[in-house]
Amino acid sequence: MQVQDLVTLVPWTFIAQICNLFIQIWLVKKFLLKPINEVLEKRRQKADAEIREAEKAKTEAYAIKDQYERNMEGARKRASDMLSDAQKNAAAKGEKIVREAEAEAAQIRAKAANDIAQERKKAINEAKDEIGGIAMEIAGKVIEREINEDDHRKLIDEFIKNVGEAS
Repeated sequence: MQVQDLVTLVPWTFIAQICNLFIQIWLVKKFLLKPINEVLEKRRQKADAEIREAEKAKTEAYAIKDQYERNMEGARKRASDMLSDAQKNAAAKGEKIVREAEAEAAQIRAKAANDIAQERKKAINEAKDEIGGIAMEIAGKVIEREINEDDHRKLIDEFIKNVGEAS
């Protein structure tokens, strides 16, 4: 009976298997790993480009946000200034209106005082004339003579003087 060796080493088969292994490694490396590495490199570059773009967009967004905040602050300041100016203008106009109203009221009071003084003089003159007429009638009846103009004036003035002292 013949015994077969379980483990035998045939040198030419071993060398052929080693060569076959190296050829397979070289073929896998050339036709599988190289394209896979190229695809992976392209994906890495694409991911890096997207990351750079995202960082650029983030930087631009922060710049836009800062500009927006500056613009808003400027707008708030302008609005505050406009409101302050409007309040000052309103206060100045209000004071002007009050001054004009006070001046007009003073003019009205002065005119009223002048009108009162004129009416008083007019009433006094009318009263003098009426009293003078009554006094003439009374004096004419009492004296029963006619009085000339100078005597008439003297009597009226004396009568008014006496009436003024009595009142």
